[in-house]
Amino acid sequence: MSQPSPRDVVCATCSTAGIGKFCSNCGASLEAAICPECNSSITPGARFCHNCGRPVGSVRQPATEPAEPVKTLAPSLPWIVAAIALVTLLAFLAGNAFNSRRGSSLDAPQNALPQAGLDDRGPVADAGPGGAVRAPDISQLSPEERADRLFNRVMILGSQGKTDSVLFFAPMAISAYQMLNPMTLDQRYDLGRIAEISGALPLARAQADTILQNNPRHLLGLILASRIAALENRVAERKTYDARLLSAYPAEVARKLPEYERHADDITNTLSAARSSSSQAR
Repeated sequence: MSQPSPRDVVCATCSTAGIGKFCSNCGASLEAAICPECNSSITPGARFCHNCGRPVGSVRQPATEPAEPVKTLAPSLPWIVAAIALVTLLAFLAGNAFNSRRGSSLDAPQNALPQAGLDDRGPVADAGPGGAVRAPDISQLSPEERADRLFNRVMILGSQGKTDSVLFFAPMAISAYQMLNPMTLDQRYDLGRIAEISGALPLARAQADTILQNNPRHLLGLILASRIAALENRVAERKTYDARLLSAYPAEVARKLPEYERHADDITNTLSAARSSSSQAR
């Protein structure tokens, strides 16, 4: 057997000198392997790692080709960002269009909910820059003024037949009156009227009872009691309150109480209905 040249590799299996990756005599690998356990180089043909003893059959061959490059999203990132920006812009425009249509529908007279705190007895609000209408700031009003304005709002909505709007504002108005302590008889009548048209009849009846406990001949107490009796279909009781109203009216109206002047229309209308009912009964 010829002596191996420096370039030759001796096969560890059959001791034959050779060049290349495999032995020309037995086919065993002539390349050094790498131990996956300790990363040590293993002599070609060795059965075990000389460093850690791991079997050669489980070792890996040294990498001879470059690993496949890892694909990243970097080249596509600008397109992804642009797509997200476009979706955001479309969503923003769609939202503006929806709010615009919604605002238009709410501005329609038949659907509009009047703004709480507007003074229904005078100008709605001052004109701001460019003619834009600004609603008054009711946070600067006293509790009495706030309650009074909400009462006016609910009464106007009730006269216009806007039941949904009445039910929207009535709880705010009732809360505003319940914060007044103590309430005057005039304010109790206001609270009772709000409760009446919003369907809270027990609350309305309680206000009428309280007014009449303080003054059994008070016109507003008798009017409120009569209205509640009519709504509850208590005919005999309503006739009793109407008769008391007709009897008390001359002396009471002579007192010229501020609440009588403020609710003159309610007094006039109820008196007319009571007189008409009385004449028919005869």
